[in-house]
Amino acid sequence: MPTPAPSAARFLSRYAHVLSMGIQNTLVYRTNFLFRAAFGLVPLAATLFLWQAIYADKPAGSPIGAYTLAQMVSYYLLVTVVDAITAVAEDDWQIAADIKDGAVSQFLLKPLDYLTYRLCLYLSGRVIYTSVALIPVAFFLFFQREFLVAPAGPLTWVLMPLSLLMAALLQFLIAYTVALLSFWVMDVSTFIFIQFAFEFLASGHLFPLDILPESLHRLLLWTPYPYLLYFPVGVYLGRIQGPDLWQGFCLQAAWVVAAFLIARFTWSRGLRKYTAVGG
Repeated sequence: MPTPAPSAARFLSRYAHVLSMGIQNTLVYRTNFLFRAAFGLVPLAATLFLWQAIYADKPAGSPIGAYTLAQMVSYYLLVTVVDAITAVAEDDWQIAADIKDGAVSQFLLKPLDYLTYRLCLYLSGRVIYTSVALIPVAFFLFFQREFLVAPAGPLTWVLMPLSLLMAALLQFLIAYTVALLSFWVMDVSTFIFIQFAFEFLASGHLFPLDILPESLHRLLLWTPYPYLLYFPVGVYLGRIQGPDLWQGFCLQAAWVVAAFLIARFTWSRGLRKYTAVGG
């Protein structure tokens, strides 16, 4: 009776090669990534100066939304780190271009799954970008070290990476699905920008979501966006604990599964509309 090992080995080898090629191709842009990461710290510095000015007008040690100054600064520093690790760069635009230019036709003829192929390229891009961005970010963190808050507890070192992994998958799957709208429309830029706007506001990138009114905060937690940034950072800071922590992990995992199924469904339906001419 044949074993599935050779098939599994071929599968891993095939996508390991895609991952390797993605890393080699992305290395070409390492200087661009360095400058992008460095200049990306400018608005972060402005935000931190703004919050320090806000806290300066309050009695010493007074919190805002249960955040001390150190916790607030740590929140924004961690958001920067999480965003560097998980953010989608040009993947959605490249996917849209593949569909528009007919490049996806080759994946219909080869033993390559397009979603897995794009996921490998996304991971390769994140590996290189995070490695390069670590240089300016590390310097920035060093100068802000007096505000850094230690992890909430030993379990955080397990839960934070797990939440970070699911945040990256969710980030990619949302961008992937939005880009697949290219099967139906000629230009998806409007949808990409709308999705980015929702993400920027509802993911906790602009401010911690738990300083919002409780009803609005709770409502947002049922959407996928808080699990891209706010939730992983909240796990690290210990802001999310007890039943809320485990409920958050269940919702994050549920959104990852839902996003995967929606992505598969959208791809399947999109192929019915897809037409490529020439070759």
